[in-house]
Amino acid sequence: MKIVGIGVDIINNSRFKKLIKNKKFINRICSIKEINNFKNKKNKILFLSKIFSAKEAFVKSLGSGFRNNLCFKDISVLNDNYGKPYFKFNSKIKKILKKKYNLNKFIAHLSLSDEKKHSISYVILQKIK
Repeated sequence: MKIVGIGVDIINNSRFKKLIKNKKFINRICSIKEINNFKNKKNKILFLSKIFSAKEAFVKSLGSGFRNNLCFKDISVLNDNYGKPYFKFNSKIKKILKKKYNLNKFIAHLSLSDEKKHSISYVILQKIK
């Protein structure tokens, strides 16, 4: 398996103190599943900052950032039954990966961490044979 991209992002959590009350912002960066998860979280600031950070780290692993009609809602950050975070992508992301890296099968490894002041995300984009 070959690594085709790495991305990292760190967020100052205080940036999201006011943003958690802004429904337009939340609807711009969160998928429907993420919004549903957001409603049930006790610490909405940490939840939102990690979602934002993970998506930023992923587009950095692509080497593109949010350009060429790519937006936050094209990427979802979810958790498996054990709480491990993972990405779910729409067809636009899959087309970008096919065009840029000739990837039909890939995995985007995601690691999230937070503390009182900061949240950090790390992504490794890997081609699967």
